Amino acid sequence: MAKVEIRTSDAPTPVAAFSQGVRKGNLLQVAGQVAFDADGKIVADTVAEQTRQALRNVNAVLAAAGASMDDVIMLRVYLTDTAHFAEMNQAYGEFVSEPYPARTTVYVGLPAGLLVEIDALAVVD
Repeated sequence: MAKVEIRTSDAPTPVAAFSQGVRKGNLLQVAGQVAFDADGKIVADTVAEQTRQALRNVNAVLAAAGASMDDVIMLRVYLTDTAHFAEMNQAYGEFVSEPYPARTTVYVGLPAGLLVEIDALAVVD
């Protein structure tokens, strides 16, 4: 079974050697998405707005693969500051519904101006 790149103009184009998403069989991995718009500009400076933009980008890649958040079984959230958890979690809740995907949240360093990054693993029928 072939590995298929998923690409959409509705999410930022990667600036390095990786795909926006990759599907192999019924597995779909969406690369980490940050608060860039499709033109590659940071959209906001709050964790809530950056979370919303990152998840809009995740949704765009999912849609390009014929999937949706309903197909996501795992989301990984990368935050730059533990103090941002509650604000991220509130915005995150706008994009998920029961049964919720599993989630891991870790704290990392991101490029200047970026506060959150989110990737997704989906199973597509």
